[in-house]
Amino acid sequence: MRAQCREKFVPACGLLSGLLAALVTLASAHSARAQSPALAELLSGIVHMKTFINPDGRTTQNLGREREGSAIVIDNNGLILTIGYLMVEAQAAEVVTNDGHGVPANVVGYDQQTGFGLLQATMPLKVHPVAFGKSAELKERDAVVVAPYGGPENAAPARVIAKREFAGNWEYLLDEAIFTVPPHQAWSGSALLNHEGKLVGVGSLIVADATGKGERMPGNMFVPTDLLPPILGELMVNGRTSGAGRPWLGVNTDEQRGHLVVSSVTPQGPAEKAGLKRGDTILGVNGEPVNHLPDFYRKLYAQGGAGTVIPLDVVKGNEKQRLDIKSINRLDHLRLKSSF
Repeated sequence: MRAQCREKFVPACGLLSGLLAALVTLASAHSARAQSPALAELLSGIVHMKTFINPDGRTTQNLGREREGSAIVIDNNGLILTIGYLMVEAQAAEVVTNDGHGVPANVVGYDQQTGFGLLQATMPLKVHPVAFGKSAELKERDAVVVAPYGGPENAAPARVIAKREFAGNWEYLLDEAIFTVPPHQAWSGSALLNHEGKLVGVGSLIVADATGKGERMPGNMFVPTDLLPPILGELMVNGRTSGAGRPWLGVNTDEQRGHLVVSSVTPQGPAEKAGLKRGDTILGVNGEPVNHLPDFYRKLYAQGGAGTVIPLDVVKGNEKQRLDIKSINRLDHLRLKSSF
C-alpha cells in the first residue's frame, strides 16, 4: 500500500523540502529510511505511549482500562502532547522512545473542547522535540507526513484533502479540523508534519469520508495544533482550562435520514437523569429546530456555560416533549487524577 501511495502522490510529495523529501523519494522504503540518521533524529520525538486507567473511570467501558498509541515530545523538559482519549482518567503512563528507552510519565492535563492531552516524562528522554508549525497555513492538497511512533519506517506521505468542521456524536465539535488521505492505520496521537517537518496536527480518527462530500474517501482526521497555545498555560498549571466550560448533557447523537437520533446516553449523566433515552429524536433546543449535528451543538452551546439548564425538544415514541436538562462540565463527571 505504501508503494502505491508514494506513486500516487509523487507530485504533491515533491513539494516536501529537506529531510522530509527523503521520506518519499528513498528507493527502499524500510532500509534506506532506517539509514537516514538525520531523519531518525527529526522523528525521535514521536514516542509510544501506554496508559493505565482508573478502574472506576467513566470511560473504561468504551475505551478500555489500558490504552496505547503515539505521543509527541514538544519541549526539552519532556512535555508530551497526545490525543486526549488515550490518557483521560489515567492513573499512570509510560512512554517509550524509538530506541526502546522507557520512562514513566505523569498526567498533566486534559482539554475536553479540543481533545488534547498533556503528560510529562519523569526523566530525560534524550530525543529531538518536535517544533510547532502553523496549522492555519495548511491548504488543501498540501503535502504532509503522518508520523506515528516507530521512526521513519512507520511514517508515510499524505496530502490534505479538506479543512472543515467536524462534529463527533459524543458532543464534540471542531470549527476546523484537518483531513488527510490516504489513511494511516496508526493514527491515534500521531504527528502531522508540514513541508518543514513541523507539527501542525495530532491524530484523532480514521474516517470513511475525508472530503465531507459523501465521496466515501477514507482518511484521517487531525486536531490542529494552533488550538493548543491559547490553553497550554492553564493546562500546565491547573490541568484544565478555567471557566465553566461548555454545557455537557451526556448524550451520543447520530444523524439518521435527516433526523438526530439518540444512540446512547451516559449512565448517571444529565441526559439520563432527565429521562432522555436511546431511540429518542432531538428536534430542537429551546424552541429552535436543529438541522444537523453541528447545528445542534452550536445551539446547545449558545444557551450558556456548563450548569445551564438546556430546554431540549424531543420526540419520545410519537409524543413531542420538552426536557429541561441541567448540564454540567464533563470534566466534573470523569474520574480524573486528583491534580486536575
